[in-house]
Amino acid sequence: MNQGWVYTDRITPATAGQSVLDFYTDRYRHSTRAEWRDRILSGKIRRNNVPLAPEDRLAVGQILAYHRPPWQEPTVPLGFEVLDEDGDLMAIAKPAGLPVLPAGNFLTHTLLHQLKRHYPENPPIPLHRLGRGTSGVMLLGRSPLARSVLSRQLRESTATAHDPQAPHPIRKTYRALVGASDLPDVFTLTTPIGKIGHPVLGYVYGASPTGLPAYSDGQVLHRTADSTLVEVTIRTGRPHQIRIHLAAAGFPLIGDPLYGVGGVPLAIQPGEDGKIPVPGDMGYHLHAYRLALPHPRTQEPLVIECIPPPALRSL
Repeated sequence: MNQGWVYTDRITPATAGQSVLDFYTDRYRHSTRAEWRDRILSGKIRRNNVPLAPEDRLAVGQILAYHRPPWQEPTVPLGFEVLDEDGDLMAIAKPAGLPVLPAGNFLTHTLLHQLKRHYPENPPIPLHRLGRGTSGVMLLGRSPLARSVLSRQLRESTATAHDPQAPHPIRKTYRALVGASDLPDVFTLTTPIGKIGHPVLGYVYGASPTGLPAYSDGQVLHRTADSTLVEVTIRTGRPHQIRIHLAAAGFPLIGDPLYGVGGVPLAIQPGEDGKIPVPGDMGYHLHAYRLALPHPRTQEPLVIECIPPPALRSL
């Protein structure tokens, strides 16, 4: 069991005037209206540490606190291998199944919490994210210089992604497995990625003509009668970019429970356990294989690789 958590929300003009029950029911759809009512009536929703009633009306600027009691988190792999480190940065091999940040039912079973536990004096800070089901190289900042320089370079790489001739100091390359395909040996995917409605989370990211620009450069490493192993270097860092781009091209990752052909969520139907698919669900094959960057202090080129799992190794 973890120690529980307090989630806070500040009321904006858009939500002012709602009842407490309406606010939580509309904003957090992972729970039913009846479940939110029970939590409010049991004193778990408070303002200035005073329990609220379901019908209480909200005003701009008020801060609500949901006191979630301790819960048993799902079992995940908590260990990670350090691939490279110095006083400025650290690169680790994140295992598939380990979430990076707290969300949903994950609080202490996250990479962020494990880093704080292992390095209590000065925990390394993740500079980018990998999906829960994605394994491989992940970059962490240890010094203010590294965090500042590398965060800026990641932003600049995304801003200039439309120009393949522009400098892209940080290059992230992944391995992915899709079904049988007629993908060209070398390809570029440019489907915009934006928010799409979701009945539990409110929204997820997917292929959207009104989304933000996204660029992925790929090559086919190996083909079989029922699978295609690809290597993809991303010039932008949109959420779930490789899963969405390959699905939008007609070739979803094998085992992806969320994204189907077209790069949008599959027709959302509860599984056998009654749960609706979300981006953090497991089953797909995606691995951050290589990270190339100039060292933030010395500017010397640095290449970090993480051996892929067997399904993503080229023959």
